[in-house]
Amino acid sequence: MMKTQLNRTALVTGSGRNIGRAIALELASEGYNVILNGSSDRSACESVASEIESIGSHVLIAMGDVGVRENAKQIAAAGIKQFGSIDVLVNNAAIRPSFDLVNDEEAEFHRIMDVNFHSALWLSRTCLPLMIEKGWGRIVNFTGMNAQQGYVGKSAVSISKHASWGLTKSIAKEYGQYGVTANIISPGTIMEDTEEDELAENRELLRKQNPVGRLGYPQDIAKMVTFLSSDAAGFVNGQLLQINGGVVT
Repeated sequence: MMKTQLNRTALVTGSGRNIGRAIALELASEGYNVILNGSSDRSACESVASEIESIGSHVLIAMGDVGVRENAKQIAAAGIKQFGSIDVLVNNAAIRPSFDLVNDEEAEFHRIMDVNFHSALWLSRTCLPLMIEKGWGRIVNFTGMNAQQGYVGKSAVSISKHASWGLTKSIAKEYGQYGVTANIISPGTIMEDTEEDELAENRELLRKQNPVGRLGYPQDIAKMVTFLSSDAAGFVNGQLLQINGGVVT
């Protein structure tokens, strides 16, 4: 049986695995049409698409590097052509390479800014007009604990994520009057799909340091995104939500 559809569509960037995958599946389970996006691993997106179809929701795969302006616009345009609008925009895609502010090439800085910040700006600019026209829309951006505090050796990541926080507040202030809300989530340490993530060796220490005695799961973030994407969250606007078990308050 097909799920009762909300007649609303969500675009989730970076949705082939980990947090993005969990968000896409959670939104699908609530009846949203879902636009999946990945930069290169189409097979991962196809796997998520199969899961979404088994749930009974509609899905479109729109591959492309959102860190390239024209690609970002084409991804959004494909979703709008398929479903008529993008009602929920989840800017999840990000990269976190090391960057030496003094010595590294400026081109690398711009690349990090393009993926982590400009993609959210470009996609928001594309999706907002139809959200305003419909009088309803949700934009969810992402920062992070380390980005907020300042990364050692990853200054460009921190700068890009602070810019995303500024974008979130600006959209919230300017477009809340049209029924559009914007919020930003700061995840704590999240268990990845594979064991080969950069935090694997420190997991036990991080678990012991967390007040709730565990690390996060992608579903912890996905459920918050789904709430922020709902009618029930219409009065939650311009907020930074810490989902970290209390390790940062």
